[in-house]
Formats: sequence, structure tokens, C-alpha cells
Amino acid sequence: MNASATSANVWARGAGPEARGGQKECLPSRLVPLAPRLVSKRDFAMARIERYVASTVPVLADRVRRVLGENGLIALPTESFYGLAVAPFDEQALARLWQVKGRSEGKPILVLIGDGSQLGPFVRSIPPAATVLMNAFWPGPLTIVFPAAVGLSDAVTAGTGSVGIRLSAWQPLVDLLRRVGPVTGTSANREGLPPPTTAEEVQHTFGDVLDLIVDAGPTTGGPPSTVIDVRGPIRIIRDGAVERGVIAAQLTAYGLHLDADSR
Repeated sequence: MNASATSANVWARGAGPEARGGQKECLPSRLVPLAPRLVSKRDFAMARIERYVASTVPVLADRVRRVLGENGLIALPTESFYGLAVAPFDEQALARLWQVKGRSEGKPILVLIGDGSQLGPFVRSIPPAATVLMNAFWPGPLTIVFPAAVGLSDAVTAGTGSVGIRLSAWQPLVDLLRRVGPVTGTSANREGLPPPTTAEEVQHTFGDVLDLIVDAGPTTGGPPSTVIDVRGPIRIIRDGAVERGVIAAQLTAYGLHLDADSR
């Protein structure tokens, strides 16, 4: 099995607010564990919940930016479920995220962006298939697996050399990320539990270890984002909200095709 197929299998296990843990999760060996006390900065005080209101987004974005700039860990709503967000280039924050969430060795972390201009620092190249898919399905529920930029943290890539990126179409998230910048998007649930659809569920599970919870009301749940790997043969590695046939037709229109071994 080549490197692309190996990391495709890793992405197929799920990454993002839609993913549900299926294995015992642990801190990757490449990261130095933090002392338990560092998980919470408030000695078990519950995280503050800030309500998303469209008219006050600049104020909320300033608070989110400030928390992220201090190695903070935040819960954000997405179009499907609530996710755990840290700054994706902040090694200390990423270590906190791995420790709080727990994550299987070798499983990468999805990155959420608010604008196509935010893609560049994360990817080594943009294959032709990615351009076709971004133009057709972004913003929307399609996660594209790119070759990761050189130097992107192993805490994001899990050593796979790949990074999954999604540009959401959900306005509350987009409003924040356009002002704050990209964040991680792993689901805000513990192993074996369903991803949360409300801020209250997040607070019940993670309230004593988070720095901030952004509440935009209940999310819709529903099917996960479709995950597609474009680094070599084009493979759908997780079926989801964007149907396989629609993707295949779009690629075919540009002389590209899904790999015959695609899931």
C-alpha cells in the first residue's frame, strides 16, 4: 500500500465534528504530554458561553482571537455538530487539544477555513482535481485532503503528509473564521459518545477544560462532510453530504475520474 492510500485509510476513520471515535484514543508519541493541571486554566471553573449574534460578530471575534492567542481551547458550532478549535500552528494549544480530546495514534485533525485565501499556509500544492472540487462544492460539506505544507505540525497531520481542509457554508462559522483565521475542527465529544449539537452538551462534557464556548443555538446534525483525497488517484474515503455521483459528474466534465478502488 502506498503512502497516499495509507493516509487515505487514516482519513476514512473520520476527522472533524462529524467523526465518532471508534478506537481507544491517546496522545501521539511525537507530542510531549502536558501536566494535567495545564488542561484547565481555571481550576475546574466552567467555560464561559458566548452567544453568537450577527450584529456583534466583531466583538465576539476579538474575544475568540484573544483566547486562541493565549493557547486557548474553544468550542465552535459547525453546520453539523460542535467542534473543538485551537490555532493550528500553536503547538502548545495542539498538545492541549490532544490531551483533552484524546485521539487515535495516526489520526489527523481537520482544519476549518473561512475563506479560500486561508488555504495557502496548509498545503504543499493544489492538484487540478482540488481546483475543480473547490470551485464546485466550496463553501460546503466537502473535506478535501491535500498534500500538507512542509513543516505543518505532526499534531495536525499525524505524520501522514496530508491535511484535510473544509470551507464551511454555515454563516456563523464563516463570519468568525474570516476574522479570526483557520482553526482545528475535531468533534467535541469523548470516545463512544455522539457529537454534541448544543453548547450545553459541550459544557456538560468539556466545560471544565475549555476556555470559551461559542453558542449559535442547536446545530442540525445530519450526514457528515464527504471526504475526498486528491493527492494521487482521486478517492472518496468517506461518503457524506455531497453525493458520490455528483462528484463523479463534476470531475468527468473536466476530464478527471474517481479511482476505481474509491470506497
